[in-house]
Amino acid sequence: MPLAVYVLGLSVFALGTSEFMLSGLLPPLAEDMGVSIPRAGLLISAFAIGMVVGAPLLAVATLRLPRRTTLITLITVFGFGQVAGALAPNYPVLFASRVLSALACAGFWAVGAAVAVAMVPVSARARALAVMIGGLSIANVLGVPAGAFLGEHFGWRSAFWAVAVATGMALVGVVFLIPTLPVPDERPRLGQEVRIYRDPQVWLSVSVVALAAGGVFCAFSYLAPLLTDVAGLDDGWVPTVLALFGIGALIGTAVGGRIADAHLFGVLLSGIGASTVLLVALALLGEYAVLTVVLSFLLGVSSFYTAPALNARLFNVAAAAPTLAGATTTAAFNLGNTGGPWLGGAVIDAGFGFTSTAWAGAALTATAIGATAVSLRLHRRTARTACATRTASASRVITGASADGTPDPPDRAGQHVPADKPVRTDT
Repeated sequence: MPLAVYVLGLSVFALGTSEFMLSGLLPPLAEDMGVSIPRAGLLISAFAIGMVVGAPLLAVATLRLPRRTTLITLITVFGFGQVAGALAPNYPVLFASRVLSALACAGFWAVGAAVAVAMVPVSARARALAVMIGGLSIANVLGVPAGAFLGEHFGWRSAFWAVAVATGMALVGVVFLIPTLPVPDERPRLGQEVRIYRDPQVWLSVSVVALAAGGVFCAFSYLAPLLTDVAGLDDGWVPTVLALFGIGALIGTAVGGRIADAHLFGVLLSGIGASTVLLVALALLGEYAVLTVVLSFLLGVSSFYTAPALNARLFNVAAAAPTLAGATTTAAFNLGNTGGPWLGGAVIDAGFGFTSTAWAGAALTATAIGATAVSLRLHRRTARTACATRTASASRVITGASADGTPDPPDRAGQHVPADKPVRTDT
């Protein structure tokens, strides 16, 4: 695996820490800015929505630009966004800095994924993407808890400064270690890249990504009250369980990345199926503290075990548009990260309790299994058609027969030629 891929993973660590660290900083941030906690929580939603909108927009806007230059520009803008957040004098400025950071983050994810795929052979795509996703997993294990620690002891702004420093380190790596990829003979054209959206397999893959991610984060977003109000654990257990989820995510990413290249659909079906079973178990056994902790760890493993395969599948079905494929994958994940928590909040507001988030999440992941099965069926049908076509072509070459078995007419030398090819009459 090229060292440059690990540089991209380091960059994603900084991006992911900034995206998720506000969950541990909302109370002091809201008090300092003079807003309510729900209004402060809009900063999280703004980032997610910025990712959904920004990924395709930035991918299109930078389609004809050198990818290394694009990565340097985006990571620089993201770093300025962190500095602006740390210095924000009021809520509107902080909100604007989050939107700016989200747009740069979305563009970096989309272009970075395309660069990672371009630097490795097709047989190592899932492993390369696993390294990038591993940066996000480590952000959940180390970055987010560290941000909460800094916010508690040195103020919430210190967490933004820390991410700015990590971003600066990532920028140095991008500048010196990301190679200048060769410019293709034919410049990418937006009209050609957009054609990928005519393929139903692309939309099936987007649906699987959004449903699988949404199902897990529907429950994960409300894991803290589930642990304290249902399982009866003390508040001090929440960071530990969240860290266990992150460790599970790191393990799942490493294992899934190794297997997905050879058994892509197997990883998708087994991983999403395992997440569904674990979510149902969490809904049924949420009142038992030890089991809830164990299930949270296993859910981290199963959910991120499928992440490399989900990314690789979209790149496979959208090979003609690698930049838009990366943007679409980023948008799909963030649709799930936005829609899942919204659904979880809706069922809680409806009075079904905190365990209902696990039931709702299981419904989403079960739907993802169905979409994966449909995608697999279409994939096999396409493969059979392609195989039949190749067999017929080979038969024509070997036997001199047309596809329907009728011998092709001989030319004057006695050699057979295809029936649709005119016989030469010149000397």
